[in-house]
Amino acid sequence: MNCDSVGKLIPLYFYGELLPEEEDRVEAHLHECAACAREMEKQRALAAALDRRQAASQPMLLAECRADLMAAIQGGAPRTGGTEKGPWTLFLEAIGISFTGFNRYRQPVGAVALVALGFFAARFTGAGMGNLAIQPNSGAPMAYNASMTSPDDVFSTVRSVQPDNSGRVQIALDETRRRVISGNIGDPNIQKFLVAAASEENPAVRVESVGLLKSRVDSSEVRDALLNALAHDPNAEVRLKALEGLKGLAGDPEVRKTLAQVLLADDNAAVRMQSIDLLVTRHDDSMVGVLQNLVQKDGNSAVRLKCEKALKDMNASVGTF
Repeated sequence: MNCDSVGKLIPLYFYGELLPEEEDRVEAHLHECAACAREMEKQRALAAALDRRQAASQPMLLAECRADLMAAIQGGAPRTGGTEKGPWTLFLEAIGISFTGFNRYRQPVGAVALVALGFFAARFTGAGMGNLAIQPNSGAPMAYNASMTSPDDVFSTVRSVQPDNSGRVQIALDETRRRVISGNIGDPNIQKFLVAAASEENPAVRVESVGLLKSRVDSSEVRDALLNALAHDPNAEVRLKALEGLKGLAGDPEVRKTLAQVLLADDNAAVRMQSIDLLVTRHDDSMVGVLQNLVQKDGNSAVRLKCEKALKDMNASVGTF
């Protein structure tokens, strides 16, 4: 590989996005080319600078985006600035589409239309539907009226629709309510939610939460959350954020134990390299054997070179005897 092609691949290599054979070729070139090795160091500096950069955004932008995503997940649709069709307009359009070309099947299509009525009634609650009843999990059915219209931050998912012979419909639904809270990151309640968000299914939420928590490592709860993210999170960016937060705790025995485990098991070269950087901030003879083992067995040449340098700085031999 030449310098031009390696230069284009360095960002992908840094984040562990190359195929194994491509990674090997890049590593071989970096080992031999001082200029490209310097470019790799620039990439690390750039990534660190970008991590420190905080982009200003409109206060409600993130909340609105999450609301639209939740609406889509729950079976609705993102809000738009245009004129919205009323529930009866949507229902009548569905009826018209359902009956087009199906005159021979009026009865089954009528049943479908009834189910559609139940769906739209639950999804687009509004005035003019006072003849519907909602059956809760317990207690008797209650009449639906305009005062029960769901607010914008409540998303409904219909679970079952049961029509009866009288023309009434019972609809079972689940409701999810969105709540927005705000406060200083030092607020115990805000911190509690951030710790919980560090384990959410959405990786973007985990990245944001861990990125905020890394400034609160004085809390044992936050420290444990960062250690858990470092050891178990499947997203490399989350693990790198956790490593940044643990920099000031490199001497903590529990932190060093987790770093050693990550160094031997993590599949991302950038995570392993930063783990080495934290471990060698303190002279620790117990790390000599770990580093020597990595020099011999790690598949990434940049990791091996970093281990060799660390061993030399510790006045330890590179190989095992």
